[in-house]
Amino acid sequence: MALGRTAALRVGSFVLVAALAACGGGSSKEPPLENFTAQQIYERGEYELEVGNPRRPAEALRYFSEVERLYPYSEWAKRALIMEVYAQHKAKKYEDARSSAQRFLDTYPGDEDAAYAKYLLALSYYDQIDEVGRDQGLTFQALQSLREVIEQYPDSDYARSAMLKFDLAFDHLAAKEMEIGRYYLKQGHYTAAINRFRVVVEQFQTTTQTPEALERLVEAYLALGITDEAQTAGAILGHNFQSSPFYDDAYRQLKKQGLSPEAKGDSWLSKIYRQVIKGEWL
Repeated sequence: MALGRTAALRVGSFVLVAALAACGGGSSKEPPLENFTAQQIYERGEYELEVGNPRRPAEALRYFSEVERLYPYSEWAKRALIMEVYAQHKAKKYEDARSSAQRFLDTYPGDEDAAYAKYLLALSYYDQIDEVGRDQGLTFQALQSLREVIEQYPDSDYARSAMLKFDLAFDHLAAKEMEIGRYYLKQGHYTAAINRFRVVVEQFQTTTQTPEALERLVEAYLALGITDEAQTAGAILGHNFQSSPFYDDAYRQLKKQGLSPEAKGDSWLSKIYRQVIKGEWL
């Protein structure tokens, strides 16, 4: 029976582990790594990352960088570089991870691990996306990098994961627009609020924010006395999200003023409604 990954790491790094232990491993008495092969040093890095102290990858990073320094043109140096990217990302050293990932892509553009390097680079942006209230510059960068993974490596194992994360990041941007729109609505700045909700309806139709954006448009247009647009927003909401609680709220608001959800006039919402009926929207 083949050894498991952990067992293989233990055996593969046995010589180096034993030598380090004999000298108080990791201390100033550590024997020169020049005395070991690239494979032994690399496997010690993996051991530290997966078995030694996986929550503190700094030691693993040291071994991987030493492989690169001591054996720069070897196959192990290439492996060590991609593991550096992984360890840096795990340590939340996102800028370092991006730099190392780009170095891998520049040095080994056609390598089978290039897709993984690109994916880790995208994750270094994605995993920094904070709560909706923060600046969304990183979200745009994450979307761009995730799109590159999807387009450049469509058949890789990472494309599907990148697509899922792309959708989540896209929803995140829509949520930012909704947050600002709700703030303007609460302050009575109805036109400014409408502009934000319009962005969601026109540019983020496939996100989970769309039903609320339509309901908020009903609310804002009614507050301004613009009933045609309010009714049309309600009609779009009813056509696509009739089971949503946001439709229930919009319907009640319209009925309270003796109105119903139906397409009226020739506004930007009316054009969207016609696209909905033709099945060209969403």
